[in-house]
Amino acid sequence: MARLPNKQNVFQNGELYFGNLPPENAHEIQERALPSPLSDQEKIARICLYRSQNVGPVTYRNLIKRYKTAIIALEALPDLANRGGLRAPLKLYSKEKVHQELKAHEKLGARLVIEGEKDYPKALRDLNEAPPVLSIHGNPTLFKRPGIAVVGARNCSLNGKKMVQQLAESLGQEGYTIISGLARGIDGQAHQSSLATGTIAVIAGGIDKIYPPEHEALFARIKEQGVIIAESIIGTEPQSTLFPRRNRLISGLSQGVIVVEAALQSGSLITARYAAEQNRDVFVVPGSPMDPRYRGSNALIRNGATLVTKAQDILDALNEPYRQIMKEAVFEQEQADEQNNYLEELIEPDSKTAKDLYKKITDHLSSAPIFLDELIRECSYSSSIVLSALLELELAGKITRHPGNKIST
Repeated sequence: MARLPNKQNVFQNGELYFGNLPPENAHEIQERALPSPLSDQEKIARICLYRSQNVGPVTYRNLIKRYKTAIIALEALPDLANRGGLRAPLKLYSKEKVHQELKAHEKLGARLVIEGEKDYPKALRDLNEAPPVLSIHGNPTLFKRPGIAVVGARNCSLNGKKMVQQLAESLGQEGYTIISGLARGIDGQAHQSSLATGTIAVIAGGIDKIYPPEHEALFARIKEQGVIIAESIIGTEPQSTLFPRRNRLISGLSQGVIVVEAALQSGSLITARYAAEQNRDVFVVPGSPMDPRYRGSNALIRNGATLVTKAQDILDALNEPYRQIMKEAVFEQEQADEQNNYLEELIEPDSKTAKDLYKKITDHLSSAPIFLDELIRECSYSSSIVLSALLELELAGKITRHPGNKIST
């Protein structure tokens, strides 16, 4: 059962410690808790694996779970895709392309971080759909601190900017890193107001693509004083399909998302939805019902988001004893689920079972996404066998995964 924390969390030298002051051997404890370093060969193989055709974050993790190393998983990929029904050769990402990526990052002063390395953001490690490969430029120690995301309108008002400045500065002084998407308006103000205390910019294109162009100077300052994160391959131009993926990272990196001036059809509402799915808090600054920039914001409040007018409202909510108990309980359950999932091997179905199972899966699926748990129940096979079949079907391009653990054809 979750226990009520009876000590304050404390920041010291940029680190968050649970309890009062850290023990004298805290650094030794941290060193023991760090992930084991990946060999260069395995790191390259993991990048190749994730960049290969039809391999998304969930399938990547299932492959690592089944084969233990990316080196072995890469060898198995073509056969798995063929069993799932892919007739054309599966396109594997080459080692040469990985070396080109690494050199391009080195030239910029950036680098690739792989899930399993110590500089991979801690906040993303419990998200099943987090990208296993990230480009980062700047100071990765900011990932060790709790983060609060700030999102809102590009065509924001002066009052909106002023509110963001007050919130970002106050939360930064309390030890929170401010996370946003480097867009015009609210995002830009959030970064500007938190440069001194710590800011993270999540961008939609490659780590070398500054968007919007007028934020070139801000981009440079964040690289020096904060950190830039990109999921897309270096050289990728920002495009509309990439912004929702960026938004799920913004919310995933945070403990909560603050929405300031969001219209009804805005990317900020997408970020808020991701936050709810990821068990993050959603905070909203209210506004006039006559202002279209607040219609989405006010709708979030009607649907249960926390109304805030000052930074203390957010701090009080995050430190609320009941919420702390619930978060600890959820964390413990997630840890248990993760351990159970790790222990549960993906069992490869025999040819007769596979044929029957593939038909059941495709019969139950349509273009409308359904929850994975619901699909597993309907298939009448063990989850290990169903998950293995889904892995092969995804590699063959027969199914599509969606946020929130949903699947469609």
